[in-house]
Amino acid sequence: MAGKQKRKLEDLSVDEFLLSGAFDSAGEGESEEETPKQNGLKKKKKDLKSATFKIDEQKKGKASEHKDQLSRLKNKDPEFYKFLQQNDQTLLNFDDTDSSDDEDEKKYHRLPSALEEAISDDENDNDEGQKAAKKSKKGMETIKVTDKMIADWKAALKKEPTPRLFRDVTQAFKAAVASTKGEGGDQCRYKVADSSVFNALVLFCIRDIYVALQRMLNLKPEKEQKKIVLPSSSPKWQKNQIDIKMYLSGVVQLLSCLTEATVISAVLRHANQLVPYYLCLPKQCRHLIKQLLKQWSTGEETSRVLAFLALNKLCRQKQETYLNSVFKQMYISYVQNCKFTSPNVLPMINFMQRTLTEMYSLDTQATYQHAFIYIRQLAIHLRNAMTMKKKETYQSVYNWQYVHCLYLWCRVLSTLHPSDVLHPLIYPLCQVIIGTIKLVPTSRYYPLRMHCCRALTLLSSSTNTFVPVLPFLVEIFQQVDFNKKPGRMSKKPINFAVILKLSKVNLMEKAYKDGLIDQLYDLILEYFHTQASSIGFPELALPTIIQLKAFLKECKVANYCKPVRQLLEKVQENSSHITGRRQKAAFGVADATAVVAWEKQIQEEGTPLSRYYSQWKKLREKEIQLEISGKERMEDLDLPEIKRKKIQDKKLEDKKEFKDLFQSDSEDEDDAGLQIKGKKGRQGPDDDDEDDLEDLSDMSDDEGMEGGDSDDDDEEEEEEDEKASNAPQPLSSSALIKLAEGGEDLVEDLELSDDD
Repeated sequence: MAGKQKRKLEDLSVDEFLLSGAFDSAGEGESEEETPKQNGLKKKKKDLKSATFKIDEQKKGKASEHKDQLSRLKNKDPEFYKFLQQNDQTLLNFDDTDSSDDEDEKKYHRLPSALEEAISDDENDNDEGQKAAKKSKKGMETIKVTDKMIADWKAALKKEPTPRLFRDVTQAFKAAVASTKGEGGDQCRYKVADSSVFNALVLFCIRDIYVALQRMLNLKPEKEQKKIVLPSSSPKWQKNQIDIKMYLSGVVQLLSCLTEATVISAVLRHANQLVPYYLCLPKQCRHLIKQLLKQWSTGEETSRVLAFLALNKLCRQKQETYLNSVFKQMYISYVQNCKFTSPNVLPMINFMQRTLTEMYSLDTQATYQHAFIYIRQLAIHLRNAMTMKKKETYQSVYNWQYVHCLYLWCRVLSTLHPSDVLHPLIYPLCQVIIGTIKLVPTSRYYPLRMHCCRALTLLSSSTNTFVPVLPFLVEIFQQVDFNKKPGRMSKKPINFAVILKLSKVNLMEKAYKDGLIDQLYDLILEYFHTQASSIGFPELALPTIIQLKAFLKECKVANYCKPVRQLLEKVQENSSHITGRRQKAAFGVADATAVVAWEKQIQEEGTPLSRYYSQWKKLREKEIQLEISGKERMEDLDLPEIKRKKIQDKKLEDKKEFKDLFQSDSEDEDDAGLQIKGKKGRQGPDDDDEDDLEDLSDMSDDEGMEGGDSDDDDEEEEEEDEKASNAPQPLSSSALIKLAEGGEDLVEDLELSDDD
């Protein structure tokens, strides 16, 4: 029987073996007590069910093969087949329907029985790092870093840097960075507990690690390299990659924790050296860019410059990887920093404009995409304000962020000119700026108009594009009545550079008209200077000359007529100069090449207006510097307070002391004082006071607001107090007593009273 069974096993295939060949032969018949033969048949049945279940679960198109194997079982093992017929017909009647199920499974997606939790790459790296650290640190004690250890590391790195030595320094640096975040450094091999040790370790890494890395990887110093060589090209990179990655991550973490400007600048210089290493590690490079953008937008002046240099260096090497994201983040940071404008913030805004323009010059194709999107966004805000005409939509346009964005794109297009890619954006940008001027053309928004005209002048002069700026400036001469006397005097001039809107109080001040004349003089002169060598200057200047002459006829204020007359003379002089040179020309107007050559020659020779403008510009810059320095000097001075002695308190003390001697006089004085107080209390408010209250009620929180007339009233009261104190005072009661006794100290009392 065993031989027969062995022969059967040799003839069966693998699937047939799973069904029948692996079992002992089964007998026939049944009995109440299970025989070994019955046990074997049941075991065969159990294995057959498991095999059928496996095939049903796998569903790989093997159902038909399984059915054929069952049919062959009748001939090869009749005893087992008969046992199945008597006990379990379902196994023999196997249904061949799994092929359609297989097709359905391919056609339709089946949900998994359990969902897995999503884990980012950073978390995976952290989890793996933590597990590896825990395994490696189980049998290792933390080592406290000392000054002697740092000195030894420094000396060893100078002699010959090795991977093991660099690993020790890197782990100590990691422990130092962990201590800045309040972490105990339990996962670190080293521990930095002393502040002096921390400073020494960070200083050592900033100064010496870069040189040691270059020597260890057999790379030339950066000064000797014509182009940036990536450290990943070194054959020793793979061996030291993990330690370098740890160190670069520590530098970024340290940069995010620091608050001292000088230390941040030192770390930024070190990060600038390590830019080639960051370029080899994308994850660490993204973290570095995030910190550099933060320092560029919010740091101190030196930190901003160093952060920009590092960003520029990164984007030059990997433009396709980081340039678009850096453009977007820098523009968003610029808009966030332009929300408020003051004399202290203006230099920072100008710096961000210049550096952002430098970044946009790296790739004009990418710059066009960003500029098109953001200029279109500005145009949409303007269109909504023009159609809806609501306060909220006006505020979305008339704010500092909108104005600074307009000026930024004017600077970008002006700096990158000539550029065939960016040239189509000049016209829509000019239309948006002109629409901004026309949105609310009232006198309260003259400062905003000045900013827009200055941006258009910059764009026109740099791109050789004619933009009609003069009509918006000359219009102010007609809208403002300069002959009308100001309603109030102001203490200080209005700074048009840091305001967009004037308050009602500002419009009544003398400083408003004085500043307006100065601004008009500057802007008209700047625009004419950009067109001074143009062959069409006489025709361009003619409407303005007519308007200025009309203003001089109507205006009766000498202080306003003097600068306007001077401007008119310079414009007329330049116009006559261009006319004289133009009459000598031997070419026609249609000859564009000859016109360009003629204008270039005139520009090189110089015109009367250009020579005057250069002198005026130098004097203007000196004047601005003197104003700034004078303001700083006044702020630094600690002026002493002058305390005046109160004479009335002394009188009251004398009255109490000699009440019996001067009873009648004191009663008269008290009655007189009561009468004076009563008269004053019955007096109503003057007309001037009512006007002042109305002015104060109309005042808003706009820029450049001044106080009400209450300051003038206080000054008048102080003058009256000074007059009263300087007036001759009657002798005090103590002086009368001394005079009655002999008058020895009377002279001293009189001198004191004079001083008071």
